[in-house]
Amino acid sequence: MIIKTHTHSDGRILVSVVDSDIIGKKFEEGQAQLDLTVDFYKGKKCTADEAGDLVRNADMVNLVGEHAVALGVQEQVIDPQNVKRIKGIPFASGVNAH
Repeated sequence: MIIKTHTHSDGRILVSVVDSDIIGKKFEEGQAQLDLTVDFYKGKKCTADEAGDLVRNADMVNLVGEHAVALGVQEQVIDPQNVKRIKGIPFASGVNAH
């Protein structure tokens, strides 16, 4: 998994997690698009345990790919019913209530 942490000006933390095998790719379906080539997603490689810790403690999450979304569901930071797909690639975002 590739993870990147973004800190907003108000101090809130957004964690982005993308499966390693789809980073750098773009998926389009109709008007919808997942552009994983942008710097927003370019972070560092990490294990599922490391990603889980960051996702669990983030204020907001953005997850793309089978493994990243499954991690978000496992950590209870996203509802499986809120997962969407573009070209078969699952993605979800959510706000942590910690």
